[in-house]
Amino acid sequence: MELIKKIKQSEAQAQQIIEQAKAEAAKQSEQGRQKRDQRLTEAEQERKRAAEAAVADAEAQGLAEVEKLKAQAEKERQQLRDEVNKKMATAVAKVMDYLKG
Repeated sequence: MELIKKIKQSEAQAQQIIEQAKAEAAKQSEQGRQKRDQRLTEAEQERKRAAEAAVADAEAQGLAEVEKLKAQAEKERQQLRDEVNKKMATAVAKVMDYLKG
């Protein structure tokens, strides 16, 4: 009778150990899933930050290029004005000479 009692007690302890192991495995599995989800969320946030930084950088470069092109265009316009003014002065002088002569 004592032996049967000990066997049943051992079986109960073994079952308890199995249940604890299952619970621990489920807990670790859930923790692993949560950590994986967290890493995925962090990776997505980092991807978004990188994309936003790339867009901001491209925008800044684009604005700098626009300013550079505007300055270049203004310089070219001023050179054309200077050339036209020189030619105009020469043309006016020729017309005046013609009219005097």
